[in-house]
Amino acid sequence: MTAYAVDAQHYWYDQDEQERGRRILEAMRLYRAAEAAMRRRTRDQMHMGENDLLALRFLLRAKQEHGVVSPTELGAYLGIKTSSVTVMIDRLEDAGHVVRRPSPVDRRRIVVETTEYADAEVRKTLTDMHSRMIGATAGIEPEIAAGIVSFLDRMREAVDEIEA
Repeated sequence: MTAYAVDAQHYWYDQDEQERGRRILEAMRLYRAAEAAMRRRTRDQMHMGENDLLALRFLLRAKQEHGVVSPTELGAYLGIKTSSVTVMIDRLEDAGHVVRRPSPVDRRRIVVETTEYADAEVRKTLTDMHSRMIGATAGIEPEIAAGIVSFLDRMREAVDEIEA
């Protein structure tokens, strides 16, 4: 095959751009696999299932923002049925992670809040992980950081548009 023939194969697309895209997607795949393994180790360390940990993080964020969360809102966030939410809240309450309280707006309803114990346990478990992840961003130029965020936003939008 001559040099001309090799170049002619790439006439319809930019091989460098496709190769760059392939390397980026492969790096993302490897990151997602590492992150999934880290989350599994975190859940195992905290003796929780995936939804339990997601619920705690959601409730802690709401508490930080001075919001209250109803079981219905929690179920909607997690995409699970009311009966499953009840079982999960019972389990988290038995473990000392959450409490049920009357709603401050409507006493007939309840809200779910995390306990100080849950806050301390999550902080203890996740602080090192978050520090390492923030450390990995150290030294990234502001323009490059903006490009990374833009890229990740575009990737999120691309996968959100995929019909199941």
